[in-house]
Amino acid sequence: MRNIFSDKASLIARRMLAEPGRKWVLRDFVGSGGLSLGMAQGVLAAMQERGFLERVKRGAASYARLLDAGYLISEWAKWYRFSANTIKSYYSPRTDFIQQLKQAVPAGRYALTLHSGANLITGFVNTDEVHVYLRLDDWAGELPALRERLGLKRLVRGGNVHFVRPFYKSSVFGAAAPVKGVPVVSALQLYLDLYNFQPRGRDHAEYLRETLERKGGLLA
Repeated sequence: MRNIFSDKASLIARRMLAEPGRKWVLRDFVGSGGLSLGMAQGVLAAMQERGFLERVKRGAASYARLLDAGYLISEWAKWYRFSANTIKSYYSPRTDFIQQLKQAVPAGRYALTLHSGANLITGFVNTDEVHVYLRLDDWAGELPALRERLGLKRLVRGGNVHFVRPFYKSSVFGAAAPVKGVPVVSALQLYLDLYNFQPRGRDHAEYLRETLERKGGLLA
């Protein structure tokens, strides 16, 4: 069975979760920026086998439809670990680091996640840790220059600024959007990143979900 939560394959789940009531056809997922025909077919078959969607065969009017968004998200969260990303940690003494980051990196090239991103929606966890997905063309060449520009120090262990090279390189920036003027990954990605993260990730993930549901929003 194809892993529906891998980088490229997860594009289908993300699109379905963004429009959970929609009827989908195969060509919706194929083409520029999407999946190959064979991969899309395999992912849809795997999602059907696991009970995430139904496929209605009506000739030219055939379609697929998500059955239970909550079930899909819960199973995804069980599988995924934030540690699948590559993380470089540094220390900044500045209390206004995010504002400094905004000035140093173009908006489309970074997005906050974990507590630092979710706190802009919930204010749930008191922390000075900042986790930032970066979109760099040359990590080996660009990261040292960025670190120097931001005045970051490398410690023997840990730090309070964490630059993240994404496991979901095909999708993690796709639904990122400003929250209080700062780029943040999608609510779905926040939930996935937080769910198995310590400390307090599970608590924050569920609080984020509840907060969005109260406001009529979706994890998408």
